[in-house]
Amino acid sequence: MSLKGKKLSKNGIRRDRYESLDLPPEILRVLRALSTPARIQQFIDALSYQYANTAWSPQRVLRERKGHCLEGALLAAAALRVNGHMPLLMDLEAVHDDDHVVAVYRERGLWGGIAKSNFAGLRFRAPIYRTLRELALSYFEHYYNLRGERTLRSYSRPVNLARLDSLHWMTSEENVWCVPEYLIAARHYPLFPDKVARALPRLDRRSFEAGMHGWTKH
Repeated sequence: MSLKGKKLSKNGIRRDRYESLDLPPEILRVLRALSTPARIQQFIDALSYQYANTAWSPQRVLRERKGHCLEGALLAAAALRVNGHMPLLMDLEAVHDDDHVVAVYRERGLWGGIAKSNFAGLRFRAPIYRTLRELALSYFEHYYNLRGERTLRSYSRPVNLARLDSLHWMTSEENVWCVPEYLIAARHYPLFPDKVARALPRLDRRSFEAGMHGWTKH
């Protein structure tokens, strides 16, 4: 198909591609307005954090105006998609702690991330990382549990949510459990050997308190 007369994003992806996603016009307008990764992060930061065993689609999150880590990443991936990026998620796997999900994007060959979290250091990353491993490692010092243990251990290859379009991950009114299942099944890569992990010191008090900014008990 000729691209003549079709507007391209800076990533070379046709902006009219979202027309095939069956997004309601009001949802599409919101997502298109989140035209940069920084704007997307600001928007998901403003959503109320919910502590619930759910997997809401971006459409549901936008209606309820709340969500948790996974749901924030899904919304970010949807916004990235309609603005010319691939809808990619990366899973950060932890021990004695919750996993974390990051919407990843690439600009000028470098990786960045968008994420929702109550922990100050587990959110936005500017696109300055040469590899996904570098990006994942940038979360290490900020990833700890309430006992001060450094808990991040591995990261997944990025999964492309476009492969789940037939399951309507962007618009479903039901929980989209297909997404966490896809992330769990993705290949994960250790960040360091087990013997290194066993020798990790706990976080110092000052760093612990700084990272807890914004955290609420549930």
